[in-house]
Amino acid sequence: MTDTTDHAAAADPARGPASTDATGPAPIRVLLTDDQALFRAGLRVVLDAQDDMVVVGEASDGAEALAAIPGVRPDVMLLDMRMAGMDGVETVRQLFSGAVDGPIPRVIVLTTFGLDPAAATAIRLGASGFLLKDTTPPFLFAAIRAVHEGSSVIAPNDLAQLFGADVERAPKPQPQEFQTLSDRERIVFGWASRGLSNAEIAAKEFVTESTVKTQISSILGKLQLRDRVQLVVYAHDHGLAGARDEA
Repeated sequence: MTDTTDHAAAADPARGPASTDATGPAPIRVLLTDDQALFRAGLRVVLDAQDDMVVVGEASDGAEALAAIPGVRPDVMLLDMRMAGMDGVETVRQLFSGAVDGPIPRVIVLTTFGLDPAAATAIRLGASGFLLKDTTPPFLFAAIRAVHEGSSVIAPNDLAQLFGADVERAPKPQPQEFQTLSDRERIVFGWASRGLSNAEIAAKEFVTESTVKTQISSILGKLQLRDRVQLVVYAHDHGLAGARDEA
């Protein structure tokens, strides 16, 4: 089960603001990476039919995708996990380890199995979440839009199942970098690790959404995390999921 609600931090400063043209925001540029040509063709048809999306390229495996990214400059890549040639896990590994020049697209991995271990690995490496390959078109559109805005497409409960026993173990001593968070940031971290949106955190803490976004950005910077998906993974890995009163 995935979730396209706002689990996002502020947009990644390294990516810059969304480009615009004279009539408004430019369409979301999507790269399709799957070894089934018929599946890619079907995705292209439904995505190109959306006013705010355009498919800028296709690739049959990870190597083709990595080679194409500098030229087509996608905002979001839909990436199959299991392909002939370079698979999804290796593609994500290389993408987030500096194998591609220029801006790195956000990645949604596609899998046939909801609790695919390969999806868990891809998320740890930097993907923004996963979708089942039989998801409905409206959910796919919502997921692409959410990820483009910096959100995730995976619910904390799904992460708990993906990482199994990692979630249930007793808390470890707090990592050194976690101790650099302010009292307020630790509270916000706790809410975010539970999957609450910026609006939900703001309501609970009686602050503005803008304040929450600023605090989330600070937390991600101090913990050297890419986004809120990585924040939830970090919380589970260190026994901090849901922690709020550890100042």
